Amino acid sequence: MKLAQSLKLNVPKLNFLNLGIIGSTVAGVVAVYLLVALFLTWWWDKEPDRFDVVESAARHAELNGALPVVGYTFAHTTRELAAMMLEKRGGFLSNDVFPPGVWMDNVPEWEFGVLLMVRDTARSLRVDLARTQSQSNEEPNLAEAEGKFFYDNSSWIFPASESEYEAGIEYIEQYLSSIADPANPDAQFYPRADNLQRWLGGVSARLGDISQRLSESVGKRQRDLATVGERNPDQSTPVASERETKTPWTQIDNVFYEARGQAWALLHLLKAVEHDFRPVLDDKNALPMLQQIIRDLEVTQETVWSPVILNGGGFGFLANHSLVMASYISRVNAAIIEIQQLLEQG
Repeated sequence: MKLAQSLKLNVPKLNFLNLGIIGSTVAGVVAVYLLVALFLTWWWDKEPDRFDVVESAARHAELNGALPVVGYTFAHTTRELAAMMLEKRGGFLSNDVFPPGVWMDNVPEWEFGVLLMVRDTARSLRVDLARTQSQSNEEPNLAEAEGKFFYDNSSWIFPASESEYEAGIEYIEQYLSSIADPANPDAQFYPRADNLQRWLGGVSARLGDISQRLSESVGKRQRDLATVGERNPDQSTPVASERETKTPWTQIDNVFYEARGQAWALLHLLKAVEHDFRPVLDDKNALPMLQQIIRDLEVTQETVWSPVILNGGGFGFLANHSLVMASYISRVNAAIIEIQQLLEQG
């Protein structure tokens, strides 16, 4: 009887002791996890370095026993941009659902900027650059690649975004093998002026959008210019003739890093254009302008020394990183429009 009573008295004490040990263990594990997550946040918060597109394409061709024919550098650069987006420090973060990836927003926004340029270029490859004319057959590998790159970038399972983008990369690999194969005349790349002009048109529209969003960091009054030049303007729904637009302060760094990702990707693509479209650019005397665009884009990739993206007024005491980025992108966009006009001339 005394033994039973003793056991009954001791059981609660043992349970409380066990709970204390379990609680301390859990707290220790959580603390270690958070410390590791914080370290990874710092380690992963870095954009990939720039690379030499011509050298990278030549090395890839050599490894695959192919010749870097015309168009190889441009298509390979598209493939390499997508691959680096997936293989950089931390891998692809846009679809992470656990710390530290789920905490981060700057690098995922940078990834999205790169992805937009990859999507636009994959579409241009399928629609224009690999076809003789609008009534010709499209290249099957590029048709598959385009669809893969347009998959949702936030899907983490069934299937994960990475698996779709990796499939898109593989289809571009097959296209590269096809155009480098002398026995396969059906796969081609056409570095014509009209093809380059259409691709640059898409780039210009993309840059115009991000430039506007960057400039809205301080807020501005915007007139409705949608129907300027129309004698009898009409549109789906009426809009105010003037409105004020301003980026929410929580989104300012997101827009900045998306723009930085677009500029990083475009910088490499234009270097590939300089290589593959050089005869066309020389013929139109547009090469110096393209080289100046590349220099302006290189400035957008300089190190951001501030720990946060500052949002001072246009002429205020503090810097405004968004307006600085917008100024360079606007210059690039204006020069791209001028190149389009040169390409359009006979």
